[in-house]
Amino acid sequence: MSLPKLTFVLGGAASGKSHYAETLLKNRSEQRIYIATAEVYDAEMADKVAAHKRMRGKGWHTIEEPLDLPKVLSDRESGEVILIDCATLWLTNLVLGDHDVDTATEQLIAAIAACPAPVVIVSNEVGQGIVPDNALSRKFRNAQGKLNRDLAAVADRVVAVMAGLPLVLKG
Repeated sequence: MSLPKLTFVLGGAASGKSHYAETLLKNRSEQRIYIATAEVYDAEMADKVAAHKRMRGKGWHTIEEPLDLPKVLSDRESGEVILIDCATLWLTNLVLGDHDVDTATEQLIAAIAACPAPVVIVSNEVGQGIVPDNALSRKFRNAQGKLNRDLAAVADRVVAVMAGLPLVLKG
């Protein structure tokens, strides 16, 4: 099965979205590149990262990049397939670092378009819960919603995952 230029996979926390995205690339003959955006600040996050590595198994080249996804994508080659996990942690890093999110998003979308390899990007859907009670959380929720809309608009395929089950929304 061929992969489109951009596959966008989103869902709630622990919905199975990362696992689903990994299965899209699992049996590919191309070099599998895993771009991890998480920054590990505590033991709980370290355990989560280790569990993700175990689940993925061997055969992945991992690049840890919390901010400069456009640079990493510009270094990619045809003959690779790319999994970015995840856009939500990337956005978190941008927001907490007081970066220009709109410019960073534009640069990311341009980098995906220019990337010679197919890209699968995972993101959290955060807008289906209650309205957050503080300004930073509301700012983040709104920024995540916009990022998700922007990525979905340019994606060839958009898949929502709930309870481990994929639902194709586009493509």
